[in-house]
Amino acid sequence: MSAKEFDNKVAIVTGAASGLGRATAFAFAAEGAQLVLADVDAAGLEATNAKVQEMGGKAIAMPTDLSDAAACSALAPKAVEAFGQLDVVCNVAGAFRFDHATAITPEIWDRIHGVNVRGPFFVIQSALPYLIERAGSVVNVASASAFLGHAYLTHYASSKAALVNLTKSLAMEYIQSPVRINAIAPGGINTAMTMGTSIPEGIDFSLVGRYSPLRGSSEPEDLTDLILMLAGPRGKSIHGACLNADRGITAG
Repeated sequence: MSAKEFDNKVAIVTGAASGLGRATAFAFAAEGAQLVLADVDAAGLEATNAKVQEMGGKAIAMPTDLSDAAACSALAPKAVEAFGQLDVVCNVAGAFRFDHATAITPEIWDRIHGVNVRGPFFVIQSALPYLIERAGSVVNVASASAFLGHAYLTHYASSKAALVNLTKSLAMEYIQSPVRINAIAPGGINTAMTMGTSIPEGIDFSLVGRYSPLRGSSEPEDLTDLILMLAGPRGKSIHGACLNADRGITAG
């Protein structure tokens, strides 16, 4: 049997119940990784876990509210308890919605930023000692919205911009350690989260249309090899980067 890229490696994947998180979990499992799967959707998480087991992989499912700092901090120790080590953290979970700026409540703001920035930070914070020990890696999933002023996505775009700078700041703080910390910035992805998003009344569709990719949206599976590349030895020269994978949205 030929060796797989993540044989004898352990990865945390958040957002694993659906969409890009689920596709990422399957891609890691296919390459031999043992997985800790996290998501607030317990039923979807169990479905992902069951599929990983069918593939011959090993995984544990941890229903987790990614806006809960304590729950996020529990993931890395659980990975080490279950599998003896931790090599990769993939922060894929995200919260997304359209709102008029005047309709964003403190609760909505805190939810979006809690899942998209606060959660990833506390997952990484608790994982860093293990990742440094294993010369491991972090891959955060940001968004093309981090690089654009995006109408009706003030909360989301600002959270993803913060995640990009979180990635770069941690990369600099740990530049003298063996851990690598990077991000990707997709454009539109055909997932239930994005395709099922409701549109508020009274928005100006000419503003929303400015961000529609001329080359269409990506499928989750289009992005998993980029994530695995950054997570593993193929990405050994990349640290503190955010790689755009947005089909040209931010090109001009």
